[in-house]
Amino acid sequence: MTALPTTARPTAVVLDPSRPDAGRALRLTAALADVPVLRGDVGPALAWAARVGRTVPVASTGGVLEPWELLASTAAVDVGVARVLEPHLDALSILAQVPGGVDLASIGADEDSTWGVFAAEGPGVRLEAARSTEGWQLTGTKPWCSLAASLSHALVTAWAGDGRRLFALDLRAPEVSPDPGPWVARGLPEIVSAPVRLRAARAVPVGGPGWYLERPGFAWGGIGVAACWWGGAVGLARELFASTQRRDPDQLALAHLGAVDVALSGARASLAEVSRLVDEATTEALAPGVLARRARGVVVRAVDETVKHCSHALGPGPMTVDEGYARRLADLTLYVRQHHAERDDASLGRDLVARTSAPW
Repeated sequence: MTALPTTARPTAVVLDPSRPDAGRALRLTAALADVPVLRGDVGPALAWAARVGRTVPVASTGGVLEPWELLASTAAVDVGVARVLEPHLDALSILAQVPGGVDLASIGADEDSTWGVFAAEGPGVRLEAARSTEGWQLTGTKPWCSLAASLSHALVTAWAGDGRRLFALDLRAPEVSPDPGPWVARGLPEIVSAPVRLRAARAVPVGGPGWYLERPGFAWGGIGVAACWWGGAVGLARELFASTQRRDPDQLALAHLGAVDVALSGARASLAEVSRLVDEATTEALAPGVLARRARGVVVRAVDETVKHCSHALGPGPMTVDEGYARRLADLTLYVRQHHAERDDASLGRDLVARTSAPW
């Protein structure tokens, strides 16, 4: 994880300056205080995420602005810690949205549990759900399960007779076997994302068939990831700005700084707009998926621009001798690839064409 020096004070980012809130600012400052000292250790980062999850309103009940601002602010300090926090908050939000609730006690989950969300599919592997007199059981292999060996619980999608469903699972059960790898990533090296093998593992249903993907909150969770990307780029931009304070910048350095400001400000405006639409329940004019793909696309382009201009302006020096900068750059470069580039752009275009009228 990209830790700052212990003398540095974490600075929160403000996604939407038009909505100041003293209580939100205090909670954000308190949550960020511990981030610089986590120093790449997954265990303390998970414990911190569990504590934060008990105090920060989840996206389904308290609006999306606060959790998105927390994710962005965390990533601006340490991308790896944000990568730990994001799925935990997403899982808490999902669980709060479920009609009728979930029997979490039966899988040993409580307020100290640490959560992942495993919804990826992969070629040649499949996770099947079967119902018996003893309840639901999961059998098969689930790919791309980040931190499965370190978490206590996860929300996981599996295929049942009535379609794709979401389940809550105790990862510590003997029927659950997380693979140690392969994981050779240079970015986020501590966030091991590997398959998990299940052999009739007991699980409890979370919503009905298709509920996980069909709910509006699925789109909002995807924008929470984008808030992390944006925050990671803010961390790089702060390094660029700091370089201008150490020596007088030339015209090229000023041009790079200005370009970064334009990119990040545009992405922040997009995130702030969507947060207002969601929090004010005024998203009916556009499908949630359209809003999410658009916001994620804007943020990804801002990240790419920030990485390019910071690299051009600062050169190879900080990549080779500054541990914090080098790790931040590597972490962010890998994390942002959760966006599927032109494939996601094509999905957005397909949705726009289906609406038959131009959105601009």
